[in-house]
This record gives sequence, structure tokens and C-alpha cells, in this order.
Amino acid sequence: VKMSSMDLEKLKMTGAGRAIAVLTSGGDAQGMNAAVRAVTRMGIYVGAKVYLIYEGGTVIGSARCKAFTTREGRLAAAFNLVKKGITNLCVCGGDGSLTGANLFRTEWSSLLEELVQKGRITDTMAKQHNHLNIVGLVGSIDNDFCGTDMTIGADSALHRIMEIIDAIMTTAQSHQRTFVLEVMGRHCGYLALVSALASGADWLFIPEAPPQEGWEDRMCSRIKGSRLNIIIVAEGAVDIHGKPIPSTYVKDLVVKRLGYDTRVTVLGHVQRGGTPSAFDRILSSKLGVEAVIALMEASPTTPACAIGLSGNHPVRLPLMECVEMTKLVQTAMNEKRFDEAIKLRGGSFENNWNIYKLLAIQKPSQSKSNFSLAILNVGAPAAGMNAAARSAVRLALAHGHKVYAVQDGFQGLAKGEVFEMEWHSVAGWTGQGGSLLGTKRTLPNKHMEKIVETIAKFNISALLVIGGFEGYEGVLQLFEARSRYDELCIPMCVIPATISNNVPGTDFSLGADTAVNAGCDKIKQSATGTKRRVFVVETMGGFCGYLATCTGIAVGADAAYIFEDPFNIHDLKTNVDHLTEKMKKDIQRGLVLRNEKCHENYTTDFIHKLYSSEGKGVFDCRVNVLGHLQQGGAPSPFDRNFGTKLGVRAVQWISERLTENFRQDRVFANSPETACVLGLNRKVIAFSPVTDLKAETDFEHRMPKVQWWFKLRPMLKMLAKYQTSFCEYVPGEIEHVTRRSISIDSGF
Repeated sequence: VKMSSMDLEKLKMTGAGRAIAVLTSGGDAQGMNAAVRAVTRMGIYVGAKVYLIYEGGTVIGSARCKAFTTREGRLAAAFNLVKKGITNLCVCGGDGSLTGANLFRTEWSSLLEELVQKGRITDTMAKQHNHLNIVGLVGSIDNDFCGTDMTIGADSALHRIMEIIDAIMTTAQSHQRTFVLEVMGRHCGYLALVSALASGADWLFIPEAPPQEGWEDRMCSRIKGSRLNIIIVAEGAVDIHGKPIPSTYVKDLVVKRLGYDTRVTVLGHVQRGGTPSAFDRILSSKLGVEAVIALMEASPTTPACAIGLSGNHPVRLPLMECVEMTKLVQTAMNEKRFDEAIKLRGGSFENNWNIYKLLAIQKPSQSKSNFSLAILNVGAPAAGMNAAARSAVRLALAHGHKVYAVQDGFQGLAKGEVFEMEWHSVAGWTGQGGSLLGTKRTLPNKHMEKIVETIAKFNISALLVIGGFEGYEGVLQLFEARSRYDELCIPMCVIPATISNNVPGTDFSLGADTAVNAGCDKIKQSATGTKRRVFVVETMGGFCGYLATCTGIAVGADAAYIFEDPFNIHDLKTNVDHLTEKMKKDIQRGLVLRNEKCHENYTTDFIHKLYSSEGKGVFDCRVNVLGHLQQGGAPSPFDRNFGTKLGVRAVQWISERLTENFRQDRVFANSPETACVLGLNRKVIAFSPVTDLKAETDFEHRMPKVQWWFKLRPMLKMLAKYQTSFCEYVPGEIEHVTRRSISIDSGF
């Protein structure tokens, strides 16, 4: 249901004269500042007066307030709110903070009665403020709140952990050494689990899955003989009897049993600090906007809600349902019902755990299958390609398949540049950027005969293409050539990997998250320390505006020009005038993003000259073309994790198709369902036949005809202080959080 212009005007009328207060509580988490900014600007947009509650890590301070746990403390808080005319409260914190906020709301009427009795407020004031609306934003690096896919701060904490792991792996290459890393997670193993999956850790301890008796022997057997070992321990790790497993005990065990030089690194509060990731900035912005709309729409009968994320869309979650389900996880762990605890964490956590176990215990199969798989990268390099290739190679070998790697994409396949892969061939690939296999944009149509010859020569039974739009288009061409070549009647799967995020059939492509983060870092470095200056920054992406839009939200850009959102000279002039007025006041820096192919005539140079001329005397202007910097660097935690899981799922699907289509000593797969793009839609993994996607594709501009992220554009403009239309905004739906809803959660 879209918000109509009438609904928007009603929202603004509702907001006029109302007051919203924002506070951050509990432990700080990266991204809270972005949430405060979004609530503040959206509140102002709807006509409300917005207050910031200090000392409520964040720009307004975050604290655990003992006084608030007493009725006297809550009475004082109620008086302070009424004095300012505040009846809408947005609380950013963990489950403890949100539980306290709900109690405050429940007691509100009695607190006002007591204030009237004590003569601190009048009866009229009590009647004017007779109801308190509460909306929660979950800020927690542990990602331990049931009902939401991600909490604010968790992705940034993963960035800090992966930075440390990358540094350790770099320094340890010249030594035979074991590293034991202790990460935060007293009651939740999310950080430990995802960092283990993203780093290819050799052993993992999390509180939800204590190791069985004899784990010491199994762990030492697992890591024996390896030159470098990474063991990750969540701070709340325990054994099957509930006895803590400290990182120092693990270290002493390795030294005693194996004699390895072993070091312990306790990451501690470094995980809470640093710059928030692009994901956390965008997440906080989306949730903050939705929080204000939820407050404006709330009535005295509306239960307090938390704003969560479900499949990349904001949703409204009944607050106490979430809190109760979160408590059930701890109860299950206390009662040693660990399988149930993992399920209660949600589908994504359970999926991560199952894939980690699958990869951790796998070894090359001694019994060989009749099948061989060829893996190739197609298109431009993208972070996460190597992580996908690594997990695919190892799972395929564990299934007994022969695995070939193809150098330089379809061009290499045509030239016969094919070599066999072994288990150790992909060691250390997860954290490597770019494409270790080599990649080209060449499409197969011009080399079809040679490609068919190579497939026949090496008896290739299936193709796994990890790449961008060219990968999708190439597999489509191979599928359409099946009528001429039986050799192409084999299962073919595309794992989308491109910084442009322009492959049909998926919401996200490998490399896009890393590219947005790279853009944020470069822009921040350019703008630091400058005064009265506007930066015009050109992003990559071809005709697709995903990078420019998401980077724009993450860095607080004043404008982001993209091909999908047409603009003219009048729009440019409006933007310049708007920015000039802001810069005349207290704004010191302006950011304007331009997608590289957003307009044939309004080039980056043209926009730079326009802003320079019109802003003369107010600000100066600089140009920054990010270019191929967005393709390089180490993959983000998201891309490592996403790539690892997609590689596993692709090989599982290919193995199923090979078995189904094996007849008379050969594979013959010619149905549309055997040539697919493996995509993530909302939070469901789907294999979409390339022939079905053809109708959804704009081949001229190399992107899908409909793109989900385009709905973020009004938020980008509103946060830049434009009086933009929100008529395309889709308000979050109410999603109940129950055992059943969690049990059917298909989170990937």
C-alpha cells in the first residue's frame, strides 16, 4: 500500500504541534547517530518539534540509567517530558532499554496522576498529555533481538572483527601459528558465527551450540598440520555442562597438545567503535524514517512497537512480543535445549550455523561421482567472487565431483584455459578482493563453437558462472544455443557478482556492499577538514543508479543524479540554489553524487562547472571520480558471508540437477529450470530461469526494468532537507513475532 498525497498531508497535519523526543540508551552501537539524524529530520519534515535527550558512542550520549529502574526515576522522567509537551518517544537501545521504555508507557497514566497529586503539574496538563507513544529502534552489536533481521551496529562490529582477522592473517603467513580470537557475545554467538563463516575459521565456539564431550581431541585433530589456524571464541562460550570455555584455555590446550605457537587476541570494545558501515547508516536511516511515521499514526490503543528489518524492508514489530521471544532464547540455553535456541534465533542464524558446520566438517570425498563442474568469473571484478568460488569448490569436491576452474571467463572457456582444482587450491580465498580466476566481459555468442569443443573435451557436466550482467546474458545465450548443441544441455547457474547490482532476479549482487563502503570511505577522506566546499563525486554503475543512491544515503549527500530518475536543467538549478542557501548558514560541506551514465549531456564536468559558477562567493567546488577504486579492496563481511553461502547453495542445486538429469551415462538437461540465476529476493533464495528473466530485463541499459531500491529515493531527498513528495513511500507492515513466525522464517 503506497502512501497517497492525501495521507502525506494528513501525516503533516498530525505532526504539526506535536513533540517527539529521541534518546539512545544502553551500550552504544555504530549507526545510532544516523538513526538520530533520520528521526530528527523526518520529525521536522512532518511538522513536529523534535527534542534530543542527552545521556540518554552517540552524539547525544548513551547511558545505562539506574535511576530509571526506580519509580522515582520514571516519575522525574515523566515530569521532564510533560514540561516540554512531549508525548512521543523514540528509544534507540537494546532489549533492556526497550523493556524499560514499555514499562514507562504502561505506567504513564499513574505517573501523571501522582504528579498532579504532588502539585508538580496541573490537571489540565495531565489531560493534555494523557497518552505516551513509544517506538523502539534496536541498537545492539550482538544482533540478539528476535523479530528483526539485523540490529543497528551489528554489521559495523563485523567490519571491526574482519579488519583484525585480515591483519592477523597477513602477519601470520610467515609463521606456523594458531590465533585464538575472542569476540563479544556474552549471550549471543552472532558475531562469532558470521565472522567465522566470513573468514573460513578452523574452529568456532558459540553459546547456542556448546561442543560435545571430547571436543578437545576433535579440535586438535582438525587443526593439526595447518600452517595457520584461526579459532574464534564468543565471550559467552560454554561446554555441554555449562562450564565457560575461556580463550586462554583454548590457547593452553593447543600449546600443550600440538606445541604450536599460539596467541590470544581479545577484541573487546574495539568492536563498538569506529566508523559505521554503509549498511548500518542506511539501515538506521530507513528505520528512523519509519519510526516517525509509526509515532504519527499511533493511537492510545496502539501497542508499543519496535521498528525492525525484514528482507531489507522496515516492519513494525509488537515490542513486547520481541522481548518475550528474545527471553525464550536465553531460557532454552539455560535449560540446555540448544537446538531450540538456534531455531529461536531465526532462519538467518540457523542457516549460517548449518552452512558453517557443513564447510567445517567437509573433506574431499574418497568416492568419486560421474560429474565435473567448471567455475568461471564473467564481467568486471567484484568483491566476494573468491569467497563464492572457494565454498563452491570445496563442497563440490566433498560431493565427489571433479572441479575445473576457467581463467578469464567465456573467453578462457573458448581457448581451453581450464585447470583442475584441489582442496588446497582455494585456501585463503575468502578475504581476497577482485577475481583470482581472472575475468573478462566477453560473451559466448562469438565463440560458441570453441566453447562447445572445450565442454566436450573436458567432459564438463555443469557450469557455475560467478559474474555480473554479462554472466547472466552469457548463460542466456548458452541456453538459447541448446537447440544446436547437445553439449550445452547441462545445468548452468549464475551467482550475481557486480558492484553495479544490476543483475535481474536478485535484490543484491556480490560486490555491491563492498563498493558502497569503498565509496563512503573515499568521500569521507576527501571531505575531511574542508570548509564551505562542495564535492561533486562520480560513481560507477553503468546506467544503474544503485551505487549512487545507496552511497548518497550513507554519506548524507545533498543530491544523487541517476539515469532512472530523469532530471533537467531546472532541477539542477533548484539543487544548486537549495545547497547555496544551506551553505550560507551553518553547513560547511556539500556532497553531490552523479552516476557515470545518468545523463548524456549533463556530465560530471558540466555539473562541477554549474555548481562552481552558481556557488561563487559562497562555496568552492571540487570533483572526485571514484572509478575503479570501488571494485578493489578486501570484501566486506556481508560480501564474504553472502558469497560463501551462495557458493554452497549453488553447488547443492547443481548436484540435484545433475542427479535428476543423468540418463544413459550422460547428463542431458534442457528444461528452462536448469539454467538459472541464483538470487536473493527479500530474504528468500530463489533460482530464476534466465528465460523467465528475459521479459524483466532492459538489455539496452543492462539492468532490470523494476528495481526495489528506487523506493529509497524520497528518503534521500527528505534527509537532504528537500520538501519532496513521499507519495511513493510504502509504510512498514505489522509483523507479529511468535514461535510460528520464527519457525517459518526463511532468512538467508
